[in-house]
Amino acid sequence: MRNLYSAAAGAVFGIGLWLSGMTDTTKVIGWLDIFGDWDPTLAFVMGSAIVPMAVAWRVAAARRVPVIGGAFPPAPEPKLGRKLVLGSVLFGAGWGLAGLCPGPAIVSITWGGVSGFVFIVAMLAGMWTAPVVRSRLDALEPAV
Repeated sequence: MRNLYSAAAGAVFGIGLWLSGMTDTTKVIGWLDIFGDWDPTLAFVMGSAIVPMAVAWRVAAARRVPVIGGAFPPAPEPKLGRKLVLGSVLFGAGWGLAGLCPGPAIVSITWGGVSGFVFIVAMLAGMWTAPVVRSRLDALEPAV
């Protein structure tokens, strides 16, 4: 049953990405081009995502266990560190260069096209190399 709920949530998410234009690379790059032909419509997409998420956080905070079982994940570390900043910069650079982030890239691969496939391969390569890079960065951090 849990997998069915996960598939349904993923389908709703994917349809929302498609309907909002987040899978259109020209629209995403237009959003990022603030000094050129700027397209502000994705601000409404991002802004409207905050409302249901804020409601979900409130509902989850009032519950001891999730509706479909299991346990809630632990709260993330509130500390701003080198790994978070580096990851954010790399994510943002990839998003700006390709015009896609992982969610929309997975949605856009469903209708074909080489660029979506190349993005997915590059994303998987990054996910594969990230643990190696992370362990090397951890080795460079001084002990506290």
